[in-house]
Amino acid sequence: MYLGVETSLTGRRWVGPAVEVQRAADLIVQQKGLPGPVAQVLARRGVAVEEADAFLAPALRDLLPDPRLLKDMEKAATRVLEAVTRRERIAIFADYDVDGGTSAALLLDWLRQLGLRATLYVPDRIDEGYGPNDAAMADLASKHDLIVCVDCGTLSHGPIAAAVGADVVVLDHHLGGETLPKAVAVVNPNRQDEDGDLGHLCAAGVVFLMLVECGRQMRAAGNTGPDLMRMLDLVALATVADVAPLIGVNRAFVRQGLRVMAARERPGLAALADVARLDTAPAAYHLGYLLGPRINAGGRIGQADLGARLLATTDPHEAAAMAERLDLLNTERRDIEAAVRASAMAQAEERGFDAPLAWAAGDGWHPGVVGIVAARLKEASNRPAVVIGIEDGMGKGSGRSVTGIDLGAAIQRLAAEGLLIKGGGHKMAAGLTVRAEMIPQAMERLGVLLAKQGADRIGVADLRLDGTMMPGAAQVELAEMIEQAGPYGAAAPGPRFAFADMQIFHAKRVGENHLKLSFGDIGGARMDAICFGAYDGPLGPRLEQHGGARFHLAGRLDINSFRGRQSVQLRLEDAAPAGS
Repeated sequence: MYLGVETSLTGRRWVGPAVEVQRAADLIVQQKGLPGPVAQVLARRGVAVEEADAFLAPALRDLLPDPRLLKDMEKAATRVLEAVTRRERIAIFADYDVDGGTSAALLLDWLRQLGLRATLYVPDRIDEGYGPNDAAMADLASKHDLIVCVDCGTLSHGPIAAAVGADVVVLDHHLGGETLPKAVAVVNPNRQDEDGDLGHLCAAGVVFLMLVECGRQMRAAGNTGPDLMRMLDLVALATVADVAPLIGVNRAFVRQGLRVMAARERPGLAALADVARLDTAPAAYHLGYLLGPRINAGGRIGQADLGARLLATTDPHEAAAMAERLDLLNTERRDIEAAVRASAMAQAEERGFDAPLAWAAGDGWHPGVVGIVAARLKEASNRPAVVIGIEDGMGKGSGRSVTGIDLGAAIQRLAAEGLLIKGGGHKMAAGLTVRAEMIPQAMERLGVLLAKQGADRIGVADLRLDGTMMPGAAQVELAEMIEQAGPYGAAAPGPRFAFADMQIFHAKRVGENHLKLSFGDIGGARMDAICFGAYDGPLGPRLEQHGGARFHLAGRLDINSFRGRQSVQLRLEDAAPAGS
């Protein structure tokens, strides 16, 4: 229990750094001279003193694995290069999310620089569902020599067999089954016969490694290929948006990719940043919460291939038009999501959040938003969550998991047992198709499988804090150094600090449900804070009506830019009465 907070305003217990982490942080401060908050981040990540410098400056050349460590990689690259040399007709079959779109854009960009124009095919989420289907693959095979499936295909035995007359290469990261489809190559770090050391890669990371292998083979033949470093903006976007763990080479992908993105050389991403009103250098947060959702909006409720085409275009005017369209679709998506979320939350709350699985299903729920709603349900319950939309007696659902619970494997087990028409995914996210009348039985069985992994024993999520901080110490320079220890995201949560015994000076509601406030300590130092979604729970009303009471405030540091000036603000996540 940290600062004596057993139950905060959001119902959480506050937990500070472990004793051994604090000792390690103190050692880093002494030997490296780093600020305490930065040392806390390194210590929590298990970074030893002698590793601190390399961790703060991750180099892709040091962290990039040999692509040939992945099975079938050499065969995949060789076949793609053969298609380039022979000027064959190439089709790219991509998933409709950010990872699929960026993976497709990587290949489209790379092939275009080598003088080839490939066909892009992205299935409609509602009409066709996830992954390759027989009709689409047969049609593509009749017009192409090579089909490259990205972010999909590992479980597509039938559709790949239907691609008669064309070779198929699969570049994927979703969990594999006991057998593989009969393709020229299936490159996937999550094949059952892989060791899993690269299982944290998203599909775009796998595609990038194949392009690295292609470059190696081209150089061996005395040729040069496109500059892959300039494509890392796409890999960074996919890695963050697909919630891939920010460990190992993924850290380097994102760090380097953010630098590439800041140069605004890719028309699609520049246009998307403009419609999202991103006027600062991009950070991982922006990829996950500003850019990613807009690219996803096309696949969720609009034109499935719009995101991939935006990312691949070289025409700034075309990019601007597509970005505007995606921005409008994202606004529409938010409205649809809000309605489904309210119904799903009420249904799940009625069942109770003490079961191993939180789930909800409803007629007419748009399949394009069930994944987002499942994520919200997971956050509210701290349980794996599944949300299913039903149409014409068929349910299409999406699930999100919590750390330590492998949802993808459990969904695959359900499909193998015949309770689902199909299903799969990875540890943290999965999709499924199920007959409406089978939903209760399937969800009951899924709960049993998840309970075996301990999902029924997860308590209310603690709020983990990296230490305390005073407003006077929260300077731009410190925030920039903390950012240097990032990027932050999945498996690398951003540091969170407590500001103890603070007086609230101003608090007001902004926008629809956000709270902006100003606070300070007894020494007179002041600081601003923003709490997004504060009025969706108790934080907004309680802090706005603070009545002069003092509070402990907890959250993450943000650098706020306004009219060319930078300042630090707290992105408030929780609060507790001082002395609670």
